[in-house]
Amino acid sequence: MATPSRQATSLRPGQFRHLIRVAGVTGRMPQRDQMLLWITHTTGIRVTELAQLRIDDVLLPSGAIRAEPYLRAKITKGCKARNIHFTHPKCVQAIEAWLEVRLLRQWGCSQETSYRGFFPHSKLVLTHKGQSFELAIKKRLLDTGPKDIRLAIRSSRHLAACIDKRVSS
Repeated sequence: MATPSRQATSLRPGQFRHLIRVAGVTGRMPQRDQMLLWITHTTGIRVTELAQLRIDDVLLPSGAIRAEPYLRAKITKGCKARNIHFTHPKCVQAIEAWLEVRLLRQWGCSQETSYRGFFPHSKLVLTHKGQSFELAIKKRLLDTGPKDIRLAIRSSRHLAACIDKRVSS
C-alpha cells in the first residue's frame, strides 16, 4: 500500500499580506525583503536561484524590467533552464523600489546608461552592505574523489527565519 503524499502548506492571502507588511517595517532592508517575498511568492523561484539572478537576467539593456526572465541552467536546480514570469504588478513595483535603493546607495553602478546604470553581471539581490550573498558549500567525499556541492544561501535562510519570527510574535 502506497503511503499518502503530503503537500507543503502554503500561506493564505491574508497571511502573505501580513508578511509583506511586517517585512516593510522591520529589518535593515525592507525594500529588498519585500521584493524577495513578492518574487518568490509570485514566480515560484527558489531562494538559491533568486540570489544568483543578475541584473541582465531581470532588466533589458533599455532598463525596462523583463516580463519573462530566463533562468540559466547554471543557477537552477537540476541544471534545467526555464523562464519565470513577472506578471503581478506589485512584484514589479517591489523590484522597482529595490532598484531605486540600489541606485541611491550606488551599489553595482557603472558609468554606462544601459541597464539603468548598473553593471549587467552584478547580482540583483545584495546584502545590507551591498555585497552578493554567499553560497554554503559542503565538501563530499565520493568514490571519484572530493567534490564541492552548492547548497542554499545562508543569509536568505536567516532572513526567512527572522521574518517568520517577527510574524509569529
